[in-house]
Amino acid sequence: MSTPQLVVHHDKELMAQAAAARLITKIVDAQASRGQASVVLTGGRNGNGLLAALASAPARDAVDWSRLDLWWGDERFVPEGDPERNVTQAREALLDSVPVDPKRVHAMPASDGPYGADVEAAAAAYAEELARAAGPENHGGVPAFDVLMLGVGPDTHVASLFPELPAVRETERTVVGVRGAPKPPPTRVTLTLPAIRAAREVWLLAAGEDKAQAAAIALSGAGEIQAPAAGARGRSRTLWLLDTAAASRLPRSLYPPASA
Repeated sequence: MSTPQLVVHHDKELMAQAAAARLITKIVDAQASRGQASVVLTGGRNGNGLLAALASAPARDAVDWSRLDLWWGDERFVPEGDPERNVTQAREALLDSVPVDPKRVHAMPASDGPYGADVEAAAAAYAEELARAAGPENHGGVPAFDVLMLGVGPDTHVASLFPELPAVRETERTVVGVRGAPKPPPTRVTLTLPAIRAAREVWLLAAGEDKAQAAAIALSGAGEIQAPAAGARGRSRTLWLLDTAAASRLPRSLYPPASA
């Protein structure tokens, strides 16, 4: 796994704009080299802020949206169209304003979908969808995501992998159901650390003073069971995108010598 790199921006707005520009470049480069790209989206205020910045970016039309696969790192297991669903928020922030191919928008199942309230069956179905999209050269039964984005919670959770809960201990399955999450809603579907680590690049987004302690813990050698963000690493790159508030408690030894 790659060693984390840090980029610190002045504030969350600049962080979102710079991350959106960085993502456009990655997608365009992947499409130029392989004909298509695969990205895992995240929800939350920072993930949605990035998507909104991408929607308004002048360079967004450089992306061939018809050749982009979109996946999610986790989802709230609530009914389709619920405003708390990450996919609902992503549609409002970006997807409704760009010509994505609906067949390449891989939303996680909803609680009123074909699996009903069976969150484990919903998770297994998403794992099967990922496996079908994976090629023989890919790692761990999931596609080789070009970029997998994760928000970092104040408790160091990423996706719906919360400290000490069973999902963060999973070593075999790529997707699991979560019950009893400490953050509402309590029932969720999430990628596991093995699936996250199959990505070429993992980007962790953290902005605001309430994320400062989590960033400091995750980047200071904590174990992944106690601090799931510490275990989120990409195969070729792990990038922490922070604003100055979220970086305020980092040891000086970790602080990048030059930040955008």
